[in-house]
Amino acid sequence: MAVKTEKYYVPAQSPWPIVGAVGLFLLASGAGMWAAGIAGIAGPVVFAAGTLVMTVMLFGWFSNVISESHQGLYSEQMDRSFRQGMTWFIFSEVMFFGAFFGALFYARILAVPWLGGAGNNAMTHEVLWPQFQPIWPLLTTPGGMETTAMGWLGLPLINTVILLTSSVTAHLAHLALLQEQRDRIKAWLGATVLLGVLFLALQIWEYVHAYQDLGLRLDSGIYGNTFFLLTGFHGAHVTLGTLMLFIMWLRVNKGHFTPAQHFGFQASSWYWHFVDVVWLCLFVFVYIL
Repeated sequence: MAVKTEKYYVPAQSPWPIVGAVGLFLLASGAGMWAAGIAGIAGPVVFAAGTLVMTVMLFGWFSNVISESHQGLYSEQMDRSFRQGMTWFIFSEVMFFGAFFGALFYARILAVPWLGGAGNNAMTHEVLWPQFQPIWPLLTTPGGMETTAMGWLGLPLINTVILLTSSVTAHLAHLALLQEQRDRIKAWLGATVLLGVLFLALQIWEYVHAYQDLGLRLDSGIYGNTFFLLTGFHGAHVTLGTLMLFIMWLRVNKGHFTPAQHFGFQASSWYWHFVDVVWLCLFVFVYIL
């Protein structure tokens, strides 16, 4: 008796991986030049170019995968591969943010007390920085730059409520999909996208407030470094998540997805909930504590 085997679709060579690599390179290069204040306007221009390339790559690559799926080229094994791939991708993101949270905890729990003379280092601060006060956040740098800490009330609290609400609306959109209520999917998913855009707009406002009113900058010592790196990278992930959900909203309007087949929607939802959890950790450890 012949053994029945399951087909496994192998896509043709695609330009999108190299396009994505170029986009990420432009994003990183532009962000670095922009943050360092070198090359004048070149930094923002390169960063904008990277954003455009990444947007084109996402729409192009997603459209290829959607087309292949609608042609019936994917098997159950391929679906499992997609799920495993998305799971490992989110795990890699957990490790990414874990490194930055680790730097924050190291500075707060070990480095700052050590510089203040904790343990057997009673004279360390007298030698390195006589006026040093081991109190977090560090509002004065060794160079004499003074800044003000960003409080958790106001914009940070509002953004927390916005992201938590968006997680609820994303879940309601998923439930509506399972119940095949197309109008409710459009409404709840559209609301999620709008909440994501609102979060990003308020974060930009918060950054302007930090630079202009608080003197809190990327070069404001370890506090400024950790604040902007953690919140900035999170903002980048919110941008990506919002773009993914917007693409899902467009697909819903085209009649895509069924209760049995909607992994693209589900993967975007997973990613959005992950972004929300990261923000809750940020809100607690960066803004409150």
